[in-house]
Amino acid sequence: MTLFSNLSAPETALPVVWRRMVLWLTLAGGLLLGGCATTGVSTQRDPLEPFNRSVFAFNEKADALVLKPVATVYRDAVPSPVRVGVNNFFMNLGDAWSAMNSALQLRAQDTAENFMRFSVNTVFGFAGLLDIASELNIERHRSDFGMTLARWGVPAGPYLVLPLLGPSTVRDTAALRVDTLDLIGGLSDARSRVTLRSLRLIDTRSQLLRAQTMLDDVALDRYIFVRDVYLQRRGVVIKDESAPETEDPPAQPSPPAKP
Repeated sequence: MTLFSNLSAPETALPVVWRRMVLWLTLAGGLLLGGCATTGVSTQRDPLEPFNRSVFAFNEKADALVLKPVATVYRDAVPSPVRVGVNNFFMNLGDAWSAMNSALQLRAQDTAENFMRFSVNTVFGFAGLLDIASELNIERHRSDFGMTLARWGVPAGPYLVLPLLGPSTVRDTAALRVDTLDLIGGLSDARSRVTLRSLRLIDTRSQLLRAQTMLDDVALDRYIFVRDVYLQRRGVVIKDESAPETEDPPAQPSPPAKP
């Protein structure tokens, strides 16, 4: 898939990918399970479509050659309890970064709950390997610096597909450097940073293998599907007034022909 080819990306760019993969691909899986897809986003948000399509094609090939095979081996070789613990650990680190961005957005409740999640899971969940906070019904509020910029009125700008990083906007691209300043980015040892970020990427990609299979079975223009889902979902999450709107309900695609 477009977003899954970051093993060869600079280590400072890696943390942003997981949020975006979960944002659009999780929603995409839900749309497919519901039997519908998004096709109505205005192309006014995508003036760079020829360039974006070429980058999209490159990313798809890179993922097929590198990250998908690695993620498949990881899923098949690593026991499920270990994979759950790894995912919990990285989600816990994400809660700390979300708490900081929620504070910058002056969202007091989100800040408090994200901080409580991080504190509880770090102390009682063995550094986040166990998700105790969810058992206590402490809500998670995902946030990043792109959402912080949107909170203070920075427009999203045109849709942009980044090499190896996938769907973005001009605003979110500008936020990338700040989003690398998470807890992993604060580690002094470069090898540890690369190892943890690569493991986090592989873990997230492995969880999206099933969603990709569903996407592969749908006869759609994959570029348009990914673009529309990303822009609409991102607009909903950050409540951005400049988010794309659709005048008509999403079209219902015909089911793929059965052999």
